Amino acid sequence: MRTFIAALAALLVGCASAGRRTIAAPAPATPSAATAESTSTTRPQYPSTYVRHPNPPVVIRNATIMTATGQEIPNGSILLKDGRIVAVGTKVDAPADAVVVDGTGKYVTPGLIDDHSHLGVYAAPGTDAESDGNEATNPVTAEVWAEHSFWPQDPQIPLAIAGGITTIQALPGSANLIGGRSAILKLIPARTVQEMKFPGARSGLKMACGENPKRVYRMRGGPSTRMGNMAGYRAAFIQAESYRRKWDAWNKDHKGDPPERNLRSESLAEVLRGNMYVQNHCYRADEMAQMLDLAHEFGFKIRSFHHAVESYKIADLLAKEGTSVSVWADWWGFKEEAMDGIKQNAALNQQAGGRPIIHSDDPGGIQRLNQEAAKAMYAGQRSGIPITRDQALRWITVNPAWALGLDSIVGTLEPGKMADVVVWSGDPFSVYSKAAQVYNDGWLTYDRADPAHQPRTDFELGQMPAPGSDR
Repeated sequence: MRTFIAALAALLVGCASAGRRTIAAPAPATPSAATAESTSTTRPQYPSTYVRHPNPPVVIRNATIMTATGQEIPNGSILLKDGRIVAVGTKVDAPADAVVVDGTGKYVTPGLIDDHSHLGVYAAPGTDAESDGNEATNPVTAEVWAEHSFWPQDPQIPLAIAGGITTIQALPGSANLIGGRSAILKLIPARTVQEMKFPGARSGLKMACGENPKRVYRMRGGPSTRMGNMAGYRAAFIQAESYRRKWDAWNKDHKGDPPERNLRSESLAEVLRGNMYVQNHCYRADEMAQMLDLAHEFGFKIRSFHHAVESYKIADLLAKEGTSVSVWADWWGFKEEAMDGIKQNAALNQQAGGRPIIHSDDPGGIQRLNQEAAKAMYAGQRSGIPITRDQALRWITVNPAWALGLDSIVGTLEPGKMADVVVWSGDPFSVYSKAAQVYNDGWLTYDRADPAHQPRTDFELGQMPAPGSDR
């Protein structure tokens, strides 16, 4: 039996190193020879060490290809080579050394993307020792990074891979007004989080409205009200504005000593520069409107409102702002600010011209993200909203890719895109269908018919049945 460790060893001998992108806030130009001094601000800030895993070319034939571009190709084929999609269509030529996959009766989609996950930061088995998602020590903890809590051996990761997930945004929790930086990760077996970091991806900044921060801090110095929440955001960004001005001025000429680093303001300054995407936990429509006003005040954009159970009430406003909504299919009612959730939320945002996303926020839901999208699609259709299959597929592929700033790289089946591909046993919107094969960057990371391609973490070794015997 091929173990998870063997899979990791193979991962490390990839044939090509992916590009890197440093996103730390102070990113001064390289100092002149006269002033060259190595400091923390001039060194790479936790760069990705992701390396594409080698895999022979693959051609999948006779399948229904759901491209997420408006086209669904019956009896189609798709060719993957060197980590990229080479061709998609009814007739595709393949090299002689290509692995041929018979897709008869099967469906092919882009790899699924979950833009709201806590895998790795709230790892199984769920004890206090693995509870690393909320740095609940201050209402503003923009200085923390989710990747510094992420545990690559979380046994929930292989289960998500088996559900067709190829990319996640691992977020801090929502206890704080500003909870810290997210990590954008390729969902592959790995030993370190750096090996999983999506090369070139921008971090997100997790913010949270409403009940959570005021509940956590009401007896600990505040905030204790929604107006206190808003004052807390504003105070933090006022400090960040001053910090950004000082660093931007010093970066122009490097005269004198650089300003003192402040990790909290450093993250917020990156938001103000447009280099970091705001991912905002927010339930109520009125609070989403308030947060848009906050963004206007300080000159940044909110990339997506997460959970957003009342977003249907202001769907036109959100569409005009170009802010996506990352929602559940049917979660509601578990606290007061979630009481007005409806199953047609995603469909109504789509109808208004918005950009809905179906997220999980749950280690179980991430394993069935395709079914969650199906529930939201059918809820819309039953209400008379003509949601198409392609639109519903985009809710879990290219729309979350856009929220992460990666839609030019992943999220659709088009030549030149990264070969993140899922072969489904049947229609992915059926509860009876399962991911048969999952390719991440062209690498076969999961094969339901082959135990050698069913990764397990070290945590599971000796505790779980051998791969293939239980799933």
